[in-house]
Parts: sequence; structure tokens; C-alpha cells
Amino acid sequence: MERARRPPPAPPSAAAEQAARASYGRLLALVSARTRDIAAAEDALAEAFAAALAQWGEQGVPANPEGWLLTVARRAAGHQSARAATASRVGDVLALLAEEREDVSASPFGDERLALLFVCAHPAIDPDAQAPLMLQTVLGLDAARIAAAFLVSGATMGQRLVRAKRKIRDAGIAFVVPDVEEAPQRLAAVLSAIYAAYGTAWDDTLGADARLAGLRGEALFLARLTAELMPEQAEAMGLLSLICHCEARQPARRGADGAFVPLHAQDPQMWSRELVLEAEGALRRAAELGAPGRFQTEAAIQSLHAHQRMTGERFTAPLARLYDVLAGFAPTTGVMVARAVAHAENGAWAAALGQLRAMEGTASYQPWWAALARVSWLAGDAQGAADAAARAAGLSADPAIRAFLLGGGYRLQAGG
Repeated sequence: MERARRPPPAPPSAAAEQAARASYGRLLALVSARTRDIAAAEDALAEAFAAALAQWGEQGVPANPEGWLLTVARRAAGHQSARAATASRVGDVLALLAEEREDVSASPFGDERLALLFVCAHPAIDPDAQAPLMLQTVLGLDAARIAAAFLVSGATMGQRLVRAKRKIRDAGIAFVVPDVEEAPQRLAAVLSAIYAAYGTAWDDTLGADARLAGLRGEALFLARLTAELMPEQAEAMGLLSLICHCEARQPARRGADGAFVPLHAQDPQMWSRELVLEAEGALRRAAELGAPGRFQTEAAIQSLHAHQRMTGERFTAPLARLYDVLAGFAPTTGVMVARAVAHAENGAWAAALGQLRAMEGTASYQPWWAALARVSWLAGDAQGAADAAARAAGLSADPAIRAFLLGGGYRLQAGG
């Protein structure tokens, strides 16, 4: 009997790409912790991946690709440092060598990735570029995904990131992990980056992108770590509550046949009870701190949605009021679209239509068209609703969401 053949090993290029996708953010954090220079760490990693492509083809893929890349990148960073060093910097070099012997888990932030997020929130970096820079350099997202998260074009986001890195280099902004006492001043940008990372992964309802599935877990981990690090910061607790509420529902977002299941049709028995309890506990803690903000308000909205689904009651008026509060904290396109729907559900469909139609730059924004379909239906415009739903379906890459919209899912009563 012929012996079964082993599957051929992955080519070196595929192994390097897999390592880059899975480990780039962690590798960058570890290398940057030594170089104290994000741009230099990126250059060192680029050298490491180039070396991998050149050597793995001849020598085979190592048993621990991530460890191999880290070793080579640190060596490359060391060479860069040596070339730039002068006699006056001998002390710095010795300090780096001493740090190399230390356990990387000794960071006061509990994780090098979280520390690097706070580094990217340096006050000298343009505030509009801080969160995108974190998403790219720490969490490994490309400019196109980051652009989608912030509703700008890929070219605009690419330029924003290039300018930020150029400023870091030209202004000599060093990689310096701030003291924990300084962290609250940089917290807002870090929370925004964690939230954007989770939202990007949440959009992958199919779960087809393994990198994004891992990113959801990483965002939850970072949110928990941030809340643990700064339990007196209400917004850190609010973000943790928000992510826990959303993540609790993940198992119920798809039917057995793969169909999309909106929140108002989900089976609460499929939700994670542990995550719901964690979400409610974090939200109570945030409320006790008496410093309301964006993420607490979003968490309160999700909490109310959960209670609405579990009890069968309708909380349309409180939800509309909460969205008004949220719009005061964060008048983003996404928030304003959701606010319009909330007001329509509360009976103010004419005002909601006016709000939606007054918005600019929404022609290619899928949630706007989906919202227009729902609000138009509530306003009695069946044809307008169907047309908007068709546009929304055309802008979605998810076959299940397209089927939901084209099948008239927007006509179903929300929240009941």
C-alpha cells in the first residue's frame, strides 16, 4: 500500500507573508522597545523580511519564523544604531544592551503593544494621524483598511501616514514609553485606535479573514489591559463595556445556514453571558466615576439594545436621547447616520429623512444607504426604501448582508 504523502511545505514567500500578517505588530513593538525609534524599527523589520525571502528558500523555513525574524531585525537595528553612534552615545548603546537582557513583559503597561500605542500618541504627532499610525505600525492594518475605518480615501490616509512618519523622523521624535502617570493625557487617541481596530474586524461578519478574526480578540485584550491599567478613567471602562457587549453577540450574528441575523432578531441565549456581565460591570464602574464621554454613551446604547432584545420592551425614546448625547461627543458620519435611524424608530421619520439627506460625502457609504432604506420604509415610501436597499446591497461585499437587504430585511421591526 502506497504511503500517504506529506503535503508540500509552504514556500518561503508564503511563510514570510504569514508571519508578517500574524506577528508584524508584535515584532514592531518588541524591536521599537529597543531602538526607541519607530521608523528605524520598521526599516529593521523590512531588512529581516528581505533576509527571510532570500535565506528560507535555500535553508528552509525555520521552526520558529517569528523568533528568527525578531533576532534578525534586532541585529539589523543594532547595526543601524552602531552606524549612527558616536562616542557621546556610548552610554545609550550600553543601556540598550542591558535592556536586551531584560524580560520584555516588564513594561509597566503590561504589554509592549499597549506601550507602543501610547508612544504613537506623542503630543508632537498630528492628532489626526495618531490613531491611524497605531493601526498601521502596531496592529498591522494596511492604509486601505485604515482609510475605510476613518471614512477617507486610501490616498488621503496614505499621505497622512507618510507625513506623520516623516515628521517623526525629521523632528527626531524618539521612541520613549511615557510614564504611566503621563498616560491619561494620551488615552483618547489610544482608545480611538483600539475602537477602530475592533470595528474593522467586526465588519468581517463572514469571518473569512483570519487576520481580522484575530484582531477582534487583540482589541478586546488591549481594552481590558487599558481598563486594568487605568481603572479610574471612565472612558477606558466605557470602551471595555462597548467591546464586550458587541463581542458577546458574535455567535448569534449568523444563522445555521450562514444568513445574516440583525440584532433585533438574534437569540439572546446564544450570547456570551460572561461577556454581557463583564460589559455591564464595566459600564457601572464608568458611571460611578462621573465623567461621561463617547465610549460610555456608546456602551449605554448597546446595553439598552441588549435589554430591549432580552425583555421584548421598546426603548425607542431613551435610545433617541442617548444618540443625541453621543452626537454631542462624536458627531461622526457613522454616529449621525445611526442617530437618524434612532429618531425614525421613535416616530420622527420626517426629521430623520431630513438629517440623512443633509449629510455630505455619503454616496459610497453603505450604512447611509441601509439607513435610508429603513427610514424611507418607516416614512411609507416603499419604492424609495427598495431603491436605497439595492444601493446598500451593491456596496456590501458580504453575500449574506446583500441577501438580507434585497430580501426586505429593512422592513422588519427593530428592537422587538
